[in-house]
Amino acid sequence: MSAAAFDCQACGACCATSAEWPLFTLESDEEIARIPAELVGAGETGMRCAGDRCLALAGEIGKATACSVYAVRPLVCRECEPGDPECLMARARHGL
Repeated sequence: MSAAAFDCQACGACCATSAEWPLFTLESDEEIARIPAELVGAGETGMRCAGDRCLALAGEIGKATACSVYAVRPLVCRECEPGDPECLMARARHGL
């Protein structure tokens, strides 16, 4: 399937696959400071999660989802591409 065939706002699986995934890598202190503090994990190393789900993810996986910090989301989230291997792995984990 082409990337256009994947609707991220009807999925959200990538944001609920691993608490180890939404890590900060090349973000500056200023970029991290733009993310609401309650959504930044301990030690400011990544996004805070509940289990494997990023707390910035709103909605129901596989139905309708949205990132509550989309405009200031971390680089790892910006690099995620619909239909890439990580996307397909996350979708499979959620039965999508």
